[in-house]
Amino acid sequence: MVADFKSNGASGAREPATDGRAKPINPGNAIEVDHIVKKYGDFTAVDNVSFNVKEEEIFGLLGPNGAGKSTLIRMMTTLIPITAGSARVAGYDVSKDPNGVRCTIGVIPQALTSDLDLTIEENMNIYAKLYDVPAKKRKATIDELLEVVDLTKWRSAQTKTLSGGMRRRLEIARGLVHSPRIFFLDEPTTGLDPVSRVAVWEMLTNIKSHRQLTILITTHYMDEADRLCDRIAIVDHGKLVALDTPSALKASVPGSNVIEAQFENAPADWEQRLHGLKGVTSVQHEGAGMYRILTGEGSRTTTDLVETAVHAGVLVKSLLVQNTSLDDVFVHYTGRQLRDELVKAHAFVMPPRPGMQP
Repeated sequence: MVADFKSNGASGAREPATDGRAKPINPGNAIEVDHIVKKYGDFTAVDNVSFNVKEEEIFGLLGPNGAGKSTLIRMMTTLIPITAGSARVAGYDVSKDPNGVRCTIGVIPQALTSDLDLTIEENMNIYAKLYDVPAKKRKATIDELLEVVDLTKWRSAQTKTLSGGMRRRLEIARGLVHSPRIFFLDEPTTGLDPVSRVAVWEMLTNIKSHRQLTILITTHYMDEADRLCDRIAIVDHGKLVALDTPSALKASVPGSNVIEAQFENAPADWEQRLHGLKGVTSVQHEGAGMYRILTGEGSRTTTDLVETAVHAGVLVKSLLVQNTSLDDVFVHYTGRQLRDELVKAHAFVMPPRPGMQP
């Protein structure tokens, strides 16, 4: 990924060997994706997707595993070829000038890739050398980044001794060592405990504000997308089904409140009765007597719900009223809950590379 660069002798910083192929994209955009398609034989992993990412925003690709998020990010970062359409990153065409793209981006894959037998500082140094960060600048850059991700006191520790959260922070620091303009993170908090996830969120927000970075992340966590992202694109079965700010997406769903209620001894037609309550726009039966009800009149619907349960002899075991969430947005646009999709593996299997034994 780091080959074919030419060096700027004055500063030591590298420039892409683009032969002038970089062109300005629309003002304010860091990334432009135009009707992009990725096919593997007859299977379409990404189907005619278009979107723009503004400079210095955190843009999220939200969807279940197998939706096409990672395929999208791998095309934008030049790891796999585009079947049709085009993508431009920082003005460089991904297909025509991949080295130009690579010079301006940092990439954090879903898998942890730091060398386990090296120390934190050694991992950082190797990456800095790969990107030709000048020797005089290297130590100061590494010191600064380790401070930002709160790993300074562990700089001499072997990577294999770190927790999952600490290794993720190392990966993020390593991806920033060459001062990229655009930062790609594929499922950055998968497998982390809740405390480590929140720490990564806070760290990314802090880094973005201090380094004027554009960040694109993929995630299947609703709370992560809601908290981190300025705008969110919902991807499902390779298609882009919705794109807007988190607040605008939630406002687009009929019903401003969500009632989560669990009942005991509910009759067979209970879901139909809940549909008939005033203000209700949607009812989802989640199993074990739990129902998720969207309504435009939270207080009125809650009162009617309790009265209806009393008259029907149905016990209300729990009741919670809250605002519309991104989970409701996903259900509205796709017809099913995101968490129901997380356990399903996609039917497509990557074909073996030539020469590999079955």
